Formats: sequence, C-alpha cells, structure tokens
Amino acid sequence: MTAAHVRRGGAARAQARKPSKVAVPKKIAKRLPVNQARANKVAALIFGAFVLAIGVVVLVALDIPAKAERAAGAAIGEAGFKVSGYQIVGLNHMNRALVDAVVADELRRGAAEAGSDKAPQALVDVSEIRRRLLGYGWVKDARVSRRLPDSLVIDIVERTPAALWQNQGQLALIDDHGVVLDRVAVDKMPDLPLLIGPDANGQEQQLGRLLDSVPSLKPQLASATWVGSRRWDLGFQSGEAVLLPEGEAQATEALAHFAKHDRSDLRNWPRTHQMTVRLPRAPGEPITPPSAPPPPQEG
Repeated sequence: MTAAHVRRGGAARAQARKPSKVAVPKKIAKRLPVNQARANKVAALIFGAFVLAIGVVVLVALDIPAKAERAAGAAIGEAGFKVSGYQIVGLNHMNRALVDAVVADELRRGAAEAGSDKAPQALVDVSEIRRRLLGYGWVKDARVSRRLPDSLVIDIVERTPAALWQNQGQLALIDDHGVVLDRVAVDKMPDLPLLIGPDANGQEQQLGRLLDSVPSLKPQLASATWVGSRRWDLGFQSGEAVLLPEGEAQATEALAHFAKHDRSDLRNWPRTHQMTVRLPRAPGEPITPPSAPPPPQEG
C-alpha cells in the first residue's frame, strides 16, 4: 500500500467523521419561498437557538447562575467587604425600630446566604430594603446605597402631616394627598385641622382646593366633616360652621360668599346660595326660636 493510498484513506475517514450540517429535506424546501441553501441556513439558526435555549434551561434548573453569584459575593465578603453597620438619614417622625427591622432582616438573609456571621456587601439586596420601606405610610421615598468597605446608607424622605382624620373612633395623621401616616392617640393630637367621616382622607385634595380659593379662611379651619360622601361641613376656630352645598364649583362659590360677608350679613343669609351658616352665640345670648312664617292670606 502506497503513502498516497494511506493519505486518501485517512482523508476519507476524516471526511466521514465530519459532522453533517443541518439541512431541510428537499421535498419541504421545494414548498418554501426560499431556495435550498437559504432554507438550510434558517434551519441551522433555529436548531442553534433551540440548543442554546436547552442549555439555559439546564443552567437555571441547576441554579448555576445564582450559585455563581453567591460564590462571587461570598468571595468579595471574605476580602473584607462585609456590612458591619448602617446609617439612617432623614428620619424625623417615623419609628426608627421599623427601619431597623427591615435592614436587620436583609442583613440576616445575606449572611445566611454566604454562610458567614456578616452579610457581604454584594449579597445585600438594597432594592428589597427600599421596597419594604416604601410600604410604610411615613415614607414618601427611600434611597439605599452601599458605602464601601463595610456599611449601608438608608436615606428616607418622609411625608409631611397635613391633617388629622377621624373615622370609626380612630385618629390618624394624613398628608396633603390623604395618605395615612400613623395612628394618633387622642391625648397626643397635634394642632392640625380635623377631617371627619368615612373616606374624608380621600377628599383631602378637594378640600385643599376649596380652601386655597379663600386664603383668609384656611388658617382658621378647625374641622371638616365629609357628609354622605358628597359635601363638606366646615367648622372654624371662631365657632362658625358652614354647611357647603354639593359639587366643588358650587362649594367654592358659596365659600367665597361666606368669606366676603360679615356676621351681621350672615344672619340674613339668602337661601338662594344653598349654604347654611351656623353662628356661635355670645355668652348669655338668649336662644330664640326661628320666627314662624306668616299665615297665608285668603284671597
């Protein structure tokens, strides 16, 4: 046997071992709007994508990406980047213990994941801390960041109390959007307007627009009762009470009339304005019943 025969035989065997390409059967290719070569290329791409998808599924099923992430995080922690403390900024009214509990939970989880006594910086989920903090009424916004090498910074933006809401015998602080911030004990009520009634907190913005139309009355408001889910009864520090009509436009007009008239004019308030005004009595002022309407005249 010559060397040429050996080389040809080896080449033949090498060609036999070469993997065959993905090809579309000719019968199917004839029915496609492309030629055989292009159909083979498309089939190869689809097959490659299928193999890749299978590989991804296997990796996810074996939890390989998460294991690699945990291993990398633990290694970073062993290099000295472990959380040993944290700083809270912007906390004025909210109970600090609530923030401490959220942060402590996440640090315990990170430490357990790394199998160490302290959580590595890389394994602390700052997004999860922020998400849980935003669930508290006081928290308008929260930013959680890592401060290398070994601490966290929790920056909280609190909501501003705008009123008290009384409903079903309970008092709560609310902001100017009606968001409930916290419960309040009766003996610890701050000096804020009192909103009374079911869903009165949800009408805080409407009430704010009404009072913005009469700036002189806004600081004098003592209470506001949301009546029948349709209108407001306002009580002022002077003792006057204004029962506004339904509808924001009508209530705004009536409140403007109230602000322009003095007490003597209000005693003869015309019913055409569809508003009732109750005035406080001076000490010792007699209570006189309303005069009876004149008898009908006989024609």
